[in-house]
Amino acid sequence: MTKEEREKVYQETLKRLKEYDESCGKRVLGIDEAGRGPLLGPVVVAGVIMKKDSNILGVRDSKKLTDKKRKELYDKILKDVKYYDIQIIDSNTIDEINILEATKKGTEKIIYNLKDNADIVLLDALNKINTHGLESKSIVKGDDTSYSIACASIIAKVTRDNMMDIYDEMYPEYGIKSHKGYGTKKHYEAIKEYGVLDIHRKSFLKNLNKH
Repeated sequence: MTKEEREKVYQETLKRLKEYDESCGKRVLGIDEAGRGPLLGPVVVAGVIMKKDSNILGVRDSKKLTDKKRKELYDKILKDVKYYDIQIIDSNTIDEINILEATKKGTEKIIYNLKDNADIVLLDALNKINTHGLESKSIVKGDDTSYSIACASIIAKVTRDNMMDIYDEMYPEYGIKSHKGYGTKKHYEAIKEYGVLDIHRKSFLKNLNKH
């Protein structure tokens, strides 16, 4: 893909994401998470209310972006955000209440903290949430539909990746920087050789011997 073609895709994506949020016609709070699937570390939930005139080229589902591009957009989003909140739910809590409830807990806390500044909350395929009186929409592939959710997904992903980099320095033998806590072959081998860490999700390791 040429630079011009990539620019065109970015422009079209931005237009589509912005049009969705604008169709809601209100102050939009977009929420997304990063880290529901990994064996290690927290799930990070981020919520953003972007400035009305925010038009950051390149914003899209964070999973479709390179690490470098995500970090560039992260800085731009934080300059363009009106209000935001980040909730970090640790591995112990995930083990206690399960990953879905942990994600809901972080989401509901963000809604509570930002509800006075929003009229509607857009969620990425998350249902049965206490929205504290706010109108809400749960959208399948929300980070590829809503500008606010896409921005939140980037904030959540970069925040979590930064934590993984710190863990990698603390536990270099586990190769955390490369797999970000996900259940790769290398990660399972490290667990078997060096043991389970406090930051591992024990409830995710019940079938460890099968790997």
